[in-house]
Amino acid sequence: MKIKLIDFGLKADHHPFRPHENDAGADVFMPYECVLKPGEIARIPLGFGLIIPDGFAGYVFPRSSMAAKGLVCELPPIDSGYRGEIHAIISNVSTSSQTIHKDTCVSQLVITPVVIADFVLDLGEEQGTGAFGSTGE
Repeated sequence: MKIKLIDFGLKADHHPFRPHENDAGADVFMPYECVLKPGEIARIPLGFGLIIPDGFAGYVFPRSSMAAKGLVCELPPIDSGYRGEIHAIISNVSTSSQTIHKDTCVSQLVITPVVIADFVLDLGEEQGTGAFGSTGE
């Protein structure tokens, strides 16, 4: 699947990059140095947007090496209709200040299929709420 990038000042060598063909996530890079104190949250602009097809969503996941240090990415979905700049929302859940250096891989961009639910109050014939043996068998 090809996903079109929207340029918001992204360095040419910092496009989302999948180091191995079968990696679930594409590496994204830190545009500047940032120090996060314990409990602090940073909203990091990544320099690009995406045109994601309907039926899919994007997520900026933490890298395992950062999560092991207590730096985790929050996971709000990037909707298919959103055309603004993508941000990594990074929380420091450790007990010490953490530095994220410029140009390091900060997170992984993952595109996933989604089910578009139609929320209704009535589905017609209701299922029972009984457990084992409730149908008489």
